Amino acid sequence: MYERNHEVTEVHKLLDKKGHIIEPGWAKKLVWKYDRKDIKMPKFRIKEWDYYIVLTDDFAVAFTISDDGYIGLQSASFIDFKKPFEHTQTILNPFPMGKLRLPSDSSSGTTAYRKKNRLDMQFTVSKGKRHIKCDFREFDGDKDLFCDISLEQPEMDTMVIATPFKENPKCFYYNQKINCMRASGKVIYGGKEYNFNPETDFGTLDWGRGVWTYDNTWNWGSGNAVINGKPFGFNIGYGFSDRSSATENILFYDGVAHKLDDIHFHIPRDSYMKPWTFSSSDGRFEMNFTPIIDRSAKIDVKAIVTDQHQVFGKMNGKAVLDDGTVLEIKDLTCFAERVHNKY
Repeated sequence: MYERNHEVTEVHKLLDKKGHIIEPGWAKKLVWKYDRKDIKMPKFRIKEWDYYIVLTDDFAVAFTISDDGYIGLQSASFIDFKKPFEHTQTILNPFPMGKLRLPSDSSSGTTAYRKKNRLDMQFTVSKGKRHIKCDFREFDGDKDLFCDISLEQPEMDTMVIATPFKENPKCFYYNQKINCMRASGKVIYGGKEYNFNPETDFGTLDWGRGVWTYDNTWNWGSGNAVINGKPFGFNIGYGFSDRSSATENILFYDGVAHKLDDIHFHIPRDSYMKPWTFSSSDGRFEMNFTPIIDRSAKIDVKAIVTDQHQVFGKMNGKAVLDDGTVLEIKDLTCFAERVHNKY
């Protein structure tokens, strides 16, 4: 057993010969080495995904390339906060089971998906930068979506977590969140061009590999901004896998991670569009959240069930760094979600 919020600092393999996580906990970098060959579960149970979201105060785009074993989900979303309006288009692939060849490490390589005459999407990593290209024909009826976005990634801390599931120690969640990547580039949707300003706009990466149990519900929230002239970001979440060794709750300020303990999402039971609040066990993340739009999706096809509510809105409150510095958060555009999946 490891102490609460056990930080892992030494580089080593993720899984032992039994397919169990060798050292559960959290880290600031990808210290665990992932290899599909080490997994002691059927290929159709392995889940691998790269998810990017890039936000401004006026609009956002999100992209997913995933290989979830017996199904692949390749999607793009456009969200307009002014109207408000959102549209998501997803292409499903049966039984990819590793055929997409997603990289085993987030720091290099190319993640790509192509479907002739419909979708060409790729995420390319080079030193200090990430490049997102998406050409989605007939994304929304006769409207196409084209994106060419660059994200700056200087040397900085990230949030990495490796945790098992109590129900089966061969199931695990290995995940990295990279916040505060300054965004530049453009989106063309329905013939209208939208541009990113690296002085104010940021992208976030959700990179994950693992094997899950069948029925799970999680909460996740993330956002970035410039506060007192420096990049600020947060990642909060719980409800997924055994978090006794570590939480994924963390603040980033000027490239440095500030670890948090437990966070609780207070979501109104009768509507996701009513104001939320967030509270923390250590008093370091106390927020009010005013929703703008709920990007909801529900799929129920026998064995596969997903009920998603990714809510975008404005965060107000305080965040406290490790040294006690209090940052005032004012109208920070971000998202918080609750997702229930069976697959």
